[in-house]
Parts: sequence; C-alpha cells; structure tokens
Amino acid sequence: MPALILPFPNIDPVLLQIGPFAIRWYALAYIAGILLGWAYARAIIRSPKLWGGSAPLSATHFDDFVVWVTLGIILGGRAGYVLFYNPAYFAAQPLQALQLWQGGMSFHGGFLGCVLAVILFARSRGIAMLSLGDITCAVGPIGLLLGRLANFVNGELWGRPTEVPWAFVFPGAGPLPRHPSQLYEAALEGVVLLLVLGLALRAGVLKRPGFVIGLFAVGYGLARIFAELFREPDPQLGFLWGGLTMGMLLSLPMILAGVLFIVHALKRTPLKMA
Repeated sequence: MPALILPFPNIDPVLLQIGPFAIRWYALAYIAGILLGWAYARAIIRSPKLWGGSAPLSATHFDDFVVWVTLGIILGGRAGYVLFYNPAYFAAQPLQALQLWQGGMSFHGGFLGCVLAVILFARSRGIAMLSLGDITCAVGPIGLLLGRLANFVNGELWGRPTEVPWAFVFPGAGPLPRHPSQLYEAALEGVVLLLVLGLALRAGVLKRPGFVIGLFAVGYGLARIFAELFREPDPQLGFLWGGLTMGMLLSLPMILAGVLFIVHALKRTPLKMA
C-alpha cells in the first residue's frame, strides 16, 4: 500500500439542478471547450504573423463552422462509443444509443465527426479544407483538457491499481488506490499538446496546410497510448490483442495518418499569403 492515499474530492457531478433540469460539469466542459476554442481560432485567423499574410479563410467562416463541428463532436463521439466500445449492448437496445445524457462518448469517434464536419463545411463554402482542419486541430486540446478534468470530477475512466503516493481511491472502483489517469490525459492531451501545437504555429507551419492536422494526430495518438498504460480498460472490453486496449488500437492508425499528413505537408510548396 502507498504511504499516502489522496482523498478523492467528492465533487457533485451536477453543478445545479432545478426540478428535472440539471447542469452537469461534463456538459459545461464541452460548452467551455467549444467557446474557448472558438475564441482561440478567431485569434489564429486574425494573426498575419502566423500565416505570413492574410489567412485563407475568415473569422466569419469559422463562426459559421462552430455549429458544424459541435454536431460532429457530439454525433461522432456518441457513434464512436456505440460502435467501438459497446456494440453488442446497443445492438440489443438501440434506443439507448440516443440517450446522450446517460454518458458514453469516444474521442476517436468525435475526431472522425470533426473530420467529416471540416470536409463538408469547406466544400460547401469553397474554402481551404486543410487550413480549416489545421485551425480546428490547433484549438482541439482545449476541449480535451476540460473534458478529462470533467472525467476526474465524475470519478470515471479511472486508472489501474497502483502504489504511487498520488493515488486515489475512486468511488465505485473498489478499495484499491488507483492512478488518476484522467489527470495524466488532461496534462498530455491537453496542456502539453496545446503548447506543442502553439509553438508549431509560431514557427510558421500554417504555411504548410495539413501539418498541424498531422502533428495533432501523432501527438494525441502517442499521448493516448502512453496514458492507456495507466488507465483501467473498459470492463466490457478488457484487454485485447497482446494486452492492448481499444484506446491504443484506435490511436495506431491515427498516428500513421498523422505521419502521412506531415510528410505530405512538408513536400508541398509553402503557401504565399497576400
């Protein structure tokens, strides 16, 4: 047993409840992530220094895109959870797939939903698809940070048993102290990835469309695989081939795709902005 077990901060997942209407920290994390990401995206678009001139799309374009990407996150995240993490359960009870308030979202599904939103919106407005994707990925870690903190508040997606001195005994996870893997993911997928992408932006990578998309995909995939070493796998799936988890398996093709995006971006002639 560890010398010190940190008491889990039993924060009520519901911030405010009025009758049947409840405001949850998890929902607020999504809302705050989208709003803060929106503000950051507008700042990126309006910064000639980052582009070497004018951006290939306007802040107004991104204002309109926010609705599209929000739907992509929610619908893709839910569809990914249904298909990747619990297909048998939802096949038997398909109406439960619509009950988003019961929880169950997949990052990889949400990412694919964002990709689809970028493709459809860019084509409908005739704007640069890769540049829109670059901006979206650059601000994405903000939502990841807040979402993982909300997972910790909810006492869900806890880590594996451990004897490290910063372990927590999570409600509903039994008596063993566990890694706060939600906080590991918040740090890596949120803070570290946001800083890495921010430095890349300052280095001028927006002149090479698709580079930020690739860097995000590789960075997230590596961070997720590392964090999965400490995270308890979903009980309905457990460990898969060779001790891998579903999160690891879904991250591998993401990393490969990211490398291809980076190579393609580096081979292209840098954009010359007006």
